[in-house]
Amino acid sequence: MVDVTTLGEVLIDFTEAGTSDGGMSLFERNPGGAPANVLVALEHLGHSTAFLGKVGTDMHGEFLRGVLEGEGIDCTGLIADPDVFTTLAFVALAPTGERTFSFARKPGADTQIAPDDLAYDVIADSKVFHVGSLSLTDEPARSATHAALSFARDHGCTLSYDPNYRANLWPSAEAAAEQMRSIVPLMDLMKVSDEECELMTGHADPAEAASALLAQGPKVVAVTLGGSGALVACADGIREVPGFPADVVDTTGAGDSFWGGFLAAFVESGLAPEAVAVEDAAGFARMGNAVASLCVRGRGGIPSMPSREAVMELLA
Repeated sequence: MVDVTTLGEVLIDFTEAGTSDGGMSLFERNPGGAPANVLVALEHLGHSTAFLGKVGTDMHGEFLRGVLEGEGIDCTGLIADPDVFTTLAFVALAPTGERTFSFARKPGADTQIAPDDLAYDVIADSKVFHVGSLSLTDEPARSATHAALSFARDHGCTLSYDPNYRANLWPSAEAAAEQMRSIVPLMDLMKVSDEECELMTGHADPAEAASALLAQGPKVVAVTLGGSGALVACADGIREVPGFPADVVDTTGAGDSFWGGFLAAFVESGLAPEAVAVEDAAGFARMGNAVASLCVRGRGGIPSMPSREAVMELLA
């Protein structure tokens, strides 16, 4: 059985990498996509994973498949489609390591996975099934996401969700909120960033937002608080979990690495979602904070996902 399977985007992050002799910006090709980042973090922590999604039959799609397979991720459900181009994101970095995105996705291959494309046998063999929100922006990926979640629920998977708001991929904030909120009641485990709290719940305060999400169905909610760590909420309470000090180089994948660490600790606990107490969730978040802290000290994203040994050393 696979520990964690994800459905969603795997793409190229073209990240700013200095300037040419002529003064023009240079961009470095890096593998990315939030669901893929989560899986790489999990693989580095010793967990089995699988990815469902779509790329083009182009140089970028071949590169991404090679990266995922090289990390040990089962790519049975990764489809190469000759009719669409692999999704690209151009990433500008501020001196603080924060990012702004410009997407080449009209349409991108990740939006074109349909319900009939899904590797349902892979989902059925998974302990945790995880999705983001970029697969909700367009059809047919939106329908595929709903179909996959329904199937996963029927087959006993724990459902996990990390909404990942990118304003320029939605026609409006209202449209984003409608779709991104639509699957919350299905979830067992959920993560949001402090910046997404108001969009997802109408509450800017992380504790209020976490309580609002719990009331909709999730059993465990985590809110990432940037360098301050995270807040966790369960039926028996809410707690803040401090982060680890870090000299930030690149925040790309920081939230994904946190959730990879959180899910690793959840799987290792052997607990059902409804049995997770706030003390347990705080332990999961501490693992997530450690993974994220090590990730942002490097280039960000997949290239900087730390080893289990490095995480355990930080936690010791």
